[in-house]
Amino acid sequence: MVDIMEILFDVSYLAIIWYVVYNMFTLLKEQKEPTVILKKTLAWAFALLALGDTFHVGFRVVAYFSGGTVANPALLGYGKLATAITVTMFYALMVRAWRLRFRKDHTVFSYLLLFGALVRMIAILLPGNNWASANVPFNWSMYRNLPLLVTGLGVAYLFLKDGKKAHDQLFPKIGIAILVSYAFYTPVILFAQYYPLLGLLMIPKTIAYLVAAFLAYRTFTDTKKADL
Repeated sequence: MVDIMEILFDVSYLAIIWYVVYNMFTLLKEQKEPTVILKKTLAWAFALLALGDTFHVGFRVVAYFSGGTVANPALLGYGKLATAITVTMFYALMVRAWRLRFRKDHTVFSYLLLFGALVRMIAILLPGNNWASANVPFNWSMYRNLPLLVTGLGVAYLFLKDGKKAHDQLFPKIGIAILVSYAFYTPVILFAQYYPLLGLLMIPKTIAYLVAAFLAYRTFTDTKKADL
């Protein structure tokens, strides 16, 4: 029953996130300056998020119909690798979205966030991760996830700080959604190997990203609140 529920959730999530992304790109044709570059950045950010999750979540669904997740560690591992790459690029684009939304130049802090994304990208491509194995070394999980934690929480901080100053109605909410996603994701990183049921926290974490996608989508449709 748990497997069936996960499959239904995974398929529903992919359908919804791709529907939102499709509509973002469709509405890009109707957008005008000065916010079109920001909206293109958001559309590509969430397209990358959806693409990575298509491999990650999609491979899990395939694994369930191919002998189960235990019998397909490589399939699951390469799905995780794909989403690890795209979510890193997602946060790099969100730094760009912050600059465009609030008309900011790069700062030492924003460069630090991009450097964190670069370190993360290097870390996930190193062979020590053993992506094809069912036994992923815990230390390598930390090596690749700590830079992502820095970048993701940093993006949330920028969205909240500058959104409040600008009386922005959307980006602080996206920042909160990011914080919520990390609140559920962090216990999975730290303790799921000891308590496998903690993996269920990936469901609310995924829902938090969906909320962020819908909030970003509002910048395409609500011109009064979306345009600064």
